[in-house]
Amino acid sequence: MSTINISLPARLRSFVDERVVEGGYGSSSAYIRELIRHDRDRQLLRGLLLEGGESVPTVTADRPYFEALHCRVRRHSPE
Repeated sequence: MSTINISLPARLRSFVDERVVEGGYGSSSAYIRELIRHDRDRQLLRGLLLEGGESVPTVTADRPYFEALHCRVRRHSPE
């Protein structure tokens, strides 16, 4: 694993320290890694949404479509 050194103002460092304790992270590095993972996932999702928005619809997104989708989600959701 490689390392990165970052400089933070005291107020941000205090915020990170609080989040580490409150969030149950083992270290500030673990917290920062989690933030980076979330940002990466957000970027990926954004790209997929943009790609989907530019694609040609293959089904009509009408009431029956969303009702069927809702039923599928309920079947796969933990109770």
